[in-house]
Amino acid sequence: MLRTCIAVLTFAFAAFPQTQTPSSIQASGSATLTGIQPDQVQLSVGVITSAKTAQDAATQNAAQTNAVIAALNAVLGGSGSVQTISYTLSPQYTGGNGGTPQTITGYTATNTVQVTTSNLNLAGQLIDAANTAGANNIYGPNYSLQNSDPFRQQALTAATKQALAHAAAIAAGLGMKTGAVISAQEGGTVTPVVMGAAPSGGTPIQTGTVSVTASVTVTVALVQ
Repeated sequence: MLRTCIAVLTFAFAAFPQTQTPSSIQASGSATLTGIQPDQVQLSVGVITSAKTAQDAATQNAAQTNAVIAALNAVLGGSGSVQTISYTLSPQYTGGNGGTPQTITGYTATNTVQVTTSNLNLAGQLIDAANTAGANNIYGPNYSLQNSDPFRQQALTAATKQALAHAAAIAAGLGMKTGAVISAQEGGTVTPVVMGAAPSGGTPIQTGTVSVTASVTVTVALVQ
């Protein structure tokens, strides 16, 4: 479904003497494609461990993370991937207030992986498997498109037509016409919309659709 949005129109010309007409104007248009079915879902799954020494924190984290990755791959089968996106090992401090020197009391290790799958029905199972295996920091799911370009191009076309129509309306109000396009700038977003029925059993996850929004700002010459 294509939905055009109300655009903000702005004049894009500098101050001119009263006897001189503006040479160009600027107008914006936007359009949104809604109801697009996503074909990809992602989760961020993290393991956070703490211990008195850095070595113990890292060792515990490694064992726990390996168990989580194994559990995730068991659910995924061949329908997705698990990729490490961050790892930190940092000290924990106490003191430092009122002139008291800081003292290291322990260390925290954090390992975060990103799970990507084209099987949208696995989101709840992946969360359950990660949690059971020892993950203690889970974010998502994030629904998206593997390739949003075809939808983005459709939205850009509609947004451009709207921007040019607004420019023509502004020109008509000034008693002039639009000439050549001097410049055009694009913008846009891909946004998940949560909706639909949650699967039964385990963590309830609602699948949804994706909307693709594009905006275009054009600067056009004015002619008599």
